[in-house]
Amino acid sequence: MSRNLPNLLSALRIALTPFVALAIVQGRSALALVLLGIAGLSDLADGWLARRMGVSSRLGAYLDPVSDKLLLVTVYFCEGWAGYLPAWLVAMVFGRDLFILAAAGWAMLFTRLRHFPPSIWGKLSTLVQIAAALDVLADQGRVLDRGVVLASVAVTTAWSGLHYLSRGVNALRTGRIDGGADRG
Repeated sequence: MSRNLPNLLSALRIALTPFVALAIVQGRSALALVLLGIAGLSDLADGWLARRMGVSSRLGAYLDPVSDKLLLVTVYFCEGWAGYLPAWLVAMVFGRDLFILAAAGWAMLFTRLRHFPPSIWGKLSTLVQIAAALDVLADQGRVLDRGVVLASVAVTTAWSGLHYLSRGVNALRTGRIDGGADRG
């Protein structure tokens, strides 16, 4: 059981996603805030536990980033739908993640690349996106300076997208992906 705990935490994020979405679109920001906070903590905990316990799996290597992408894209879409976030920012977050998933799928179909570790910039972008989504739910974004929050998400999302593009081009040239970070 304990060897599977990191994967169970990733699965928890997937299971929480529709409940977070429903709470956001129903205007139940406090509930959405709590559920998203739990999901965000599960993201931190699964990587920490995997490293601490010295366990990793092929399932975890795919489940962790997929659960992150599913949760964040859903939350950003719902926060945009509810009018909490501008459409351009929702499109940027969705577009970057769609690009990453499409590029990984293309690589798996047409190359021998099978390992796509997250980059430190991708991790930072995820952290900033989670923090911003939490801030938006905490009184609809009036806790922190809204301009700073939106700019932080935009800059980290764009930068990480460019970094993944650079890594992808390099991987096609060399046959391997460099500059990854451990799961977590």
